[in-house]
Amino acid sequence: MSLADKFATAEALVKKLKSRPSNDELLTIYANYKQSTVGDVDTACPGLFDVSGRAKWNAWNALKGTDKDTAMQTYVDTVDSLVQKYGTE
Repeated sequence: MSLADKFATAEALVKKLKSRPSNDELLTIYANYKQSTVGDVDTACPGLFDVSGRAKWNAWNALKGTDKDTAMQTYVDTVDSLVQKYGTE
């Protein structure tokens, strides 16, 4: 199975987790997904009062320079570990 296929499978699995992952786990998933699909962050940092948006932006920006395949593999590995931890429906 190619990395793109594994990524697509992980993308579907993450929506079927039995429990909601922690905020840190969600940020890891989000950042690697965005780095995989968009590349380096391409938007301005949200304002101080947008706490959630700022956390997401910071997590994504921390991956700046990470290549697509590395981000995709990290996303797949993270989702696999969450499936083991939480199970799926």
